[in-house]
Amino acid sequence: MDLGPLNICEEMTILHGGFLLAEQLFRPKALAQLTKSDWEHVGRPIVEALREISLATAHSQPFAWKKKALIIIWAKVLQPSPVTPSDTETRWQEDVFFSVGNMIPTINHTVLFELLKSLEASGLFIQLLMALPTAVCRTELERFLEHMTIDTSSKDVAFFLDVWWEMMKHKGNPQDPLLSQFRVMAHKYLPSSDEFSHPPKRFKSDPDVCPAMPLLAMLLNGLKKIQKRILSVGMKCCALANLADMLTVFALEDDPQEVSATMYLDKLATVISVWNSDTQNPYHKQALVEKVKEAERDVSLTSLAKLPSETIFAGFEFLHSLLREWGEELQAMLNSSQGMNYDSYRLCNSLTSFSQNLKLYLDSTSLSKEERQMVSELAECVKDFLRKTSRVLNNKNFDNITASIAMAIIEQKMDRHLEVCYIFASEKKWAFSDKWIACLANNRSLFRDPDLVLRLLETVMEVSTTDKAIPQSQIKQVISLILECYADLSLPDKNKVLSGVLHCWGRKGLTERLLAYLEGFQEDLNTTFNKLTQSASEQGLAKAVASVARLVILHPEVTVKKMCSMAVINLGTHRFLAQILTAFPALRFTEEQELNSSTTFLVSCLKETVWTAISTPREEKQFLELLSCLMSPVKPQGIPVAALLEPDEVLKEFVLPFLMLDVEVAELSLKIFIQTLEVSAEEYWLQACSPFPLLFSLCQLLDSFSKYWQLPQEKRCLSLDGKDQVIRILERLCEIVLANAETFSPDTWIKSLSWLHRKLEQLDWTVGLRLKNFFEGHFKCEVPATLFEICKLSEAEWTSQAHPGYGPGTGLLAWMECCYISSSLAEQMLSLLVVDVGNPEEVRLFSKGFLVALVQVMPWCSPQEWQCLHQLIRRLLEKQFLHVPYSLEYIQFIPLLNLKPFAQELQLSILFLRAFQFLCSQSCQNWLPMEGWSHVVKLFCSSLTNLLDSVRLIQSVGPWAQGQDQDLTQETLFVYSQMFCHVLHIMAMLPQGVCEPLYVLALEVLTCYETVSKTNPSVGSLLQKVNEQCFLKSIAENINPEEWRQTLLQKISNF
Repeated sequence: MDLGPLNICEEMTILHGGFLLAEQLFRPKALAQLTKSDWEHVGRPIVEALREISLATAHSQPFAWKKKALIIIWAKVLQPSPVTPSDTETRWQEDVFFSVGNMIPTINHTVLFELLKSLEASGLFIQLLMALPTAVCRTELERFLEHMTIDTSSKDVAFFLDVWWEMMKHKGNPQDPLLSQFRVMAHKYLPSSDEFSHPPKRFKSDPDVCPAMPLLAMLLNGLKKIQKRILSVGMKCCALANLADMLTVFALEDDPQEVSATMYLDKLATVISVWNSDTQNPYHKQALVEKVKEAERDVSLTSLAKLPSETIFAGFEFLHSLLREWGEELQAMLNSSQGMNYDSYRLCNSLTSFSQNLKLYLDSTSLSKEERQMVSELAECVKDFLRKTSRVLNNKNFDNITASIAMAIIEQKMDRHLEVCYIFASEKKWAFSDKWIACLANNRSLFRDPDLVLRLLETVMEVSTTDKAIPQSQIKQVISLILECYADLSLPDKNKVLSGVLHCWGRKGLTERLLAYLEGFQEDLNTTFNKLTQSASEQGLAKAVASVARLVILHPEVTVKKMCSMAVINLGTHRFLAQILTAFPALRFTEEQELNSSTTFLVSCLKETVWTAISTPREEKQFLELLSCLMSPVKPQGIPVAALLEPDEVLKEFVLPFLMLDVEVAELSLKIFIQTLEVSAEEYWLQACSPFPLLFSLCQLLDSFSKYWQLPQEKRCLSLDGKDQVIRILERLCEIVLANAETFSPDTWIKSLSWLHRKLEQLDWTVGLRLKNFFEGHFKCEVPATLFEICKLSEAEWTSQAHPGYGPGTGLLAWMECCYISSSLAEQMLSLLVVDVGNPEEVRLFSKGFLVALVQVMPWCSPQEWQCLHQLIRRLLEKQFLHVPYSLEYIQFIPLLNLKPFAQELQLSILFLRAFQFLCSQSCQNWLPMEGWSHVVKLFCSSLTNLLDSVRLIQSVGPWAQGQDQDLTQETLFVYSQMFCHVLHIMAMLPQGVCEPLYVLALEVLTCYETVSKTNPSVGSLLQKVNEQCFLKSIAENINPEEWRQTLLQKISNF
């Protein structure tokens, strides 16, 4: 069946036949002359023709064809007769109704209105009426009302009341092509008629209100005209209900609020329950879907405008008079034992709503004295009527029908179906019925919403644990359906669901209660992550995120811990896994394990899984990079990611608790600290970490290094190399805090500085000196008083304090401790040093004191601090403050050499030898544990390596730079031989267990010697080379163990 083009078809032929039969029955008169009284005899063939068409099209769209037929008939009524043949030709070409209209004889409005009444097509009548142009619409309604007032029958009254009710329920459908064609037709038929260009004079119109307003006023007047013909109690109920609803919706309600979806369903259930019990109601035998569609219209009255005030007060007055006239009769009926029908239900419901809104109207509207009195009397009348009515609807038994209504709304996607989905997902009583499961399965697309998925999960979790009678197969089926809806969500929506799961059921997720119904989870987990490790690439990221999304909602803890473990253990997977993790910002979930606990779920997983299990440098490196990626995620194309770790959180969880010398993970924590500062350099987040207590924690850790070798080995988990890390972090932290000082109020800044300064008084004085620039302008540098004995210190910047252990003669020790803090401070202290280089005795005493201080400081130096001292010694030698006499103990003969270019290198080598002689002497040999000796050896090796580099550089520069007539090969060989002897001398003094680095260094010196010797074979006589070999061998003969000695001797023999 084609409902589109209005052409001649089988249905039109049937309709044509009906009109022909009617025409025959009415002869000799024409149908255009038909009156209301003639219809009973003449109209039957037309009605039967339309019913035949409806039966024939019952399998498809009977209502649509009925609408099409009525449009054709109404178009025929409105169609003006052609005046000339040319008019006919034009209409044939342009008028879509012309060909079908010609199959119908000329008819009048009586045929149209009586046909509509016979078909009980009040809804279609209002649809078509409201599609007409405004003026035509009013005129057609006026004709209808005039028709109703002529020989008014009970059927006329019933149809009038239905039309009025449909007018209030009407909602336009601008998308309907048939209605659009009908409207266009009306414009074409009546373009210049004065009759239709203006509204009828008897009805006033307000141009600012919607078109329905004047029509409702017309209907109110129509009711007054037929009032005396309203005889049955049912019709009286309907008339009063219509009037009350019209006044409530179109006059009293000010900004009406849409009722909640739950109340909406209750209203629908009430209406449909009444229909089900009212056998006389036309919807009694309708299918549930049709009932719901119509009930939706009944309970959803809305208005975009208000009736004119004169119409409102006319309505109030008329309602009052009707209640006075009909009230007792209606009360008697309502209080009788006969069952509740829809008319009586509507009356009670409409008057109740009217009464409530009328009270608000009285309280909020400015009225004249007469108006207020009239409205108050009406309000009292309605209130009295309702008080005398004992009819109360009991809606406690609507659960079953409410569920069916909700499912019908969802299945048919009716009004508010999305809101009803929320009730469907939340209602525990409905869950797991066959219809409920079928509705969920058939409408999965409607449940692709994070809130709905969460509600469904909550329902399943609760019902499955409280109702043990539900078959497992049903629970598994429902869980599977919900997970399908979840899988179809966007990634942000999946995160909303995950967040809800974590908040509701914590880290165990759905497995907390549904483990029995989630078969194969562990197998899925293993399979998924095996695939992830094999295809860790940008291309597979989206697929990987989707796979993990399903696992993480089932069991967040197991899934996240597995990823954390793999990210650290599996080589090269940490970045890929971090990208997957950062696609789930919901994992930044704070667990409520302890009071005031702020540990996030992800941090807990990291600490419980990998933090204490890192066992190799590679795992440590991957862990550090994983943290970096979680703090500053790489943003892949097409996948939204977010940082899962905040810098302050990482600091509080992985650094602050471990900033102690005796903690095993202290070194790793320092690396994390450095990385955190680097990752978050762009923003100032330290305020959240209380920066001043943080600075003090670092200072405390630094202070613990001052007693390093006095501590037992188990208390020294951080090496002295770590001291440099602490110093770098402290310096960087001071820079950041100073750069953001404006984030503090001036008062807070001063108080914080004072607090830190007071706390530092408990620590070694050198720690406070490291914050010299930090305290500048606020506090002086506090140093031992003995430092003032050897330095010209400004009292404006420096102040002396009594420090235990710094008695007379310790000024040089304090000076040296200042110097190793930084190169800049060393330069400053060197400039302030008071040494008379013109006084040999003073230089000699300074040199002896310097060696003593060096021995006291060296074992506790970090590599960076030792490097500062190394540079300081060079500067002292340059300024001739330090005198290091040459030793003859390793000189077989005095060669005729110019050793001036290598003076510093030889002096440094001899100075280090003297320092070790001091350290290994009887008075000092018990200072250090074995690890201490190893550390001192390490520092010495670093310095000697620097000396070797320096010697190579000087030798490579050549005579043109030195102003020499010959190269420096002989001098270089002499320096190497001296350094070799010094290294072996030191090896002989030290415990053998710490000498391996020195042995390696000795081999390196010999390699340097051999390289220079073989590069210049012409230098020196053969006898001289043999003598040098013998000399070096005699030194090496004293080395143990045997294999080291033999290796050294073999190396020397190869010269």
